[in-house]
Amino acid sequence: MTNQLLDSPTIYRKLQINYKRNKQQDQTALIDEVVEKFCYEDCQNEYWNPEEFSLLYGTPLWEQSTQHQRVILNQLYWVAYYSQIVSAEIATIFFNQTSATGLYAHDDFRLICDTLDLESAQERAHINAFRTIGKQVEKALFGELIFTYPMRNPFTETMVYADTNALKTWWKKIQLQYFGLISASNTFLACQYFTVRGVRTLNGKLIQHKLSNYYQKHPHQELAPIPAKVSYYHFLDESFHFNSSTILSHEVITCLAPPTAFEKFVANLGVWGCQRDHFHFSAAINGIFWYDPALYGKIYRVLRSPIFSLTDRDAKEMMRRCFTEDSEGLQRSYLTHQEAMQSYKVYLEKLDYLWPRNREMSLMGSNSIAQYLAIQQSAFQRFEQQHKEDLCYV
Repeated sequence: MTNQLLDSPTIYRKLQINYKRNKQQDQTALIDEVVEKFCYEDCQNEYWNPEEFSLLYGTPLWEQSTQHQRVILNQLYWVAYYSQIVSAEIATIFFNQTSATGLYAHDDFRLICDTLDLESAQERAHINAFRTIGKQVEKALFGELIFTYPMRNPFTETMVYADTNALKTWWKKIQLQYFGLISASNTFLACQYFTVRGVRTLNGKLIQHKLSNYYQKHPHQELAPIPAKVSYYHFLDESFHFNSSTILSHEVITCLAPPTAFEKFVANLGVWGCQRDHFHFSAAINGIFWYDPALYGKIYRVLRSPIFSLTDRDAKEMMRRCFTEDSEGLQRSYLTHQEAMQSYKVYLEKLDYLWPRNREMSLMGSNSIAQYLAIQQSAFQRFEQQHKEDLCYV
């Protein structure tokens, strides 16, 4: 093995082509241009995604909603989905830079660092677009922010609605800070970060391709809603980011010395953590692996808003039916979860330093619809009890 990337001209050429094309097709200017023109009133009465990508699609709420309410649920999917992408991209910007730092010691690794600089600039444009649109939509619909949140640092839970608590959140913060520190001085771990980034991006790619199709297939693209255009432009950028992750984690890593036992251990912990993050699937939002009990409060606020105007009792009954009973929406989310897991296995199968339980995605694969429903039934009882207690203090 060699530590010189230029000794592997085929790999270097792939990096050059990916960087050159990403730079030539950079969507930043287009994203900034359309977001500056965004006005919710201009597209408030139309879908922004394919219909099946709507909040709580295929659940009792969807079945009982009016056409106007369905349009709102479709738009809220966009807001909620990209709120998760914001969290992921904040982390990506930071770890792109720490990983680049881990490559500084190599004279011929500048191309990778330049690639990561370009990608980080693109991520900042994406974040601005998602937040600008999300805030405007939620202020117009609810007079407050629900799924949109203040900017966060990269050392928190990447999954916005996770099965966590104060201790888990603190421990996750410590782990992320430590990984940032050691990957900045370890070339193998700097490259291996892109294994995890690739897996996470692969999940997004499965859904974002479908979201981007809404604009691509729109009969009048110039009149398409701006959020649909942003979905398309974002997908184009992320396609190059996924290529970068794959080249770095599958090919550049072969130019390095074999990993030590410690490097293998840290690398496997990262993939195992990704399995933990992607263990759950959501009846509320197909394609994001949120822990639905952490989402209950948000959904309750949506149902009590003037959009649905449900009473406290009716809102909780609707939530009970949506989250604790099987539905088409739940089945679709579970299918997406299974498709993602299978794609992860293919992506990881040739990385021989990974534990079998990571290559086989054993943790992620152990979830099921029966387990989901059992978790929701128990969690929803606690939610109802807590909500009653809250009312007692009003």
